[in-house]
Amino acid sequence: MHWEPRHRLVRSTLCRQMRAGCRSNEQQRQQPSDAEKPNRTLEARLNKSNVVHYICAKSSPDYFNIWLNLELLVPFVIDCWVDNLRLEYDNVTRTTKSPAGVDIRVPGWGKSEPVEWLDPSHDKTGAYFNNIADSLNVEFFGKLKTLIEDTYTTNNKTTVTLIVHSMGGLMAMHFLRMQPQSWKDQYIRRMISISTPWAGSMKAVKVFAIGDDLGSLMLRESIMRSQQITCPSLAWLLPSPLFWKPTEVLVQTDKFNYTIAHFEKLFNDMELPNAWEMRKDVEKYSQDFQAPGVEVHCIYGYNMSTVERLVYKPGTWLDGYPTLANGDGDGTVNLRSLSACEHWKKPRLHKANAGELSPPTATSFHVILCKLGFFAFRVLIQRF
Repeated sequence: MHWEPRHRLVRSTLCRQMRAGCRSNEQQRQQPSDAEKPNRTLEARLNKSNVVHYICAKSSPDYFNIWLNLELLVPFVIDCWVDNLRLEYDNVTRTTKSPAGVDIRVPGWGKSEPVEWLDPSHDKTGAYFNNIADSLNVEFFGKLKTLIEDTYTTNNKTTVTLIVHSMGGLMAMHFLRMQPQSWKDQYIRRMISISTPWAGSMKAVKVFAIGDDLGSLMLRESIMRSQQITCPSLAWLLPSPLFWKPTEVLVQTDKFNYTIAHFEKLFNDMELPNAWEMRKDVEKYSQDFQAPGVEVHCIYGYNMSTVERLVYKPGTWLDGYPTLANGDGDGTVNLRSLSACEHWKKPRLHKANAGELSPPTATSFHVILCKLGFFAFRVLIQRF
């Protein structure tokens, strides 16, 4: 695909989620040489005093690829990966950090290459799930603002188009709300969102309950859960009270039916007190759905079975395995959340368009890969 050179695209890929069957968007290319391979999405360097397993390395001479590297997700070795990538929450400072002795960095700032080759082994199976470390990273927003301004200046004062995917859309929306309207009018042309969970997703509740195996038979949900539930981004992705009814049952048991008003009780019953603390940190963002103040175009899939409720059989409890009651969505995000951006049309605060893509191009990542998605991008970029 050819993008018009007059537009520099800034891609927001802070929390990237790819479902089962999805592959790297460069997978059909031949294996590149080491010199041709771009930086990875996340790299780590170790200097630990303790490890969870005798096969785990305590130190590393340099940074190594940790996300995504399927070689680290094999049995036993995955315990090391989970311990290195998990986050520790401090309910006093309301922040998270990596464990002692683990230094994580994101290479390739401002470039698209880090999300093109995710796994050095280029395995053709599996789905990927990436979490941000801090949902309100002030340092990141400062760097993003500078990147946008530099891009604008470098390209002869051409306004910037933001292309955001999945949770990157939530981050971009929060970033834009922080900026004065005069700044947005000067620097931002439009925002194109792909499969953004504007109002959260029941998938987040499912991950807190039983974890997510990323669509791979080689991974166990319970092991992945121990890392996934430490991420504040997961708490941000919980369903919004603006789009889920207060009486709507999210988790059904024979002892208690949990609605969106019972997250505190749910997490306490799951013995996940930090989950509720992280939810409190980001809850205000799920209750605010004001428009970002720029032209918005939404592209998303639908008609895929997407979890709507967790149902535990009588006699079982939250430590068991529930039945997943499904509804409409893209397989990861519920339709009501994907289409929430259409509500911005009503007050006419700014232009807002929504585009739906039906199967077989309905999943989050297929929306990016399909020809219709490429055509939509091209039309939007070249239209003005």
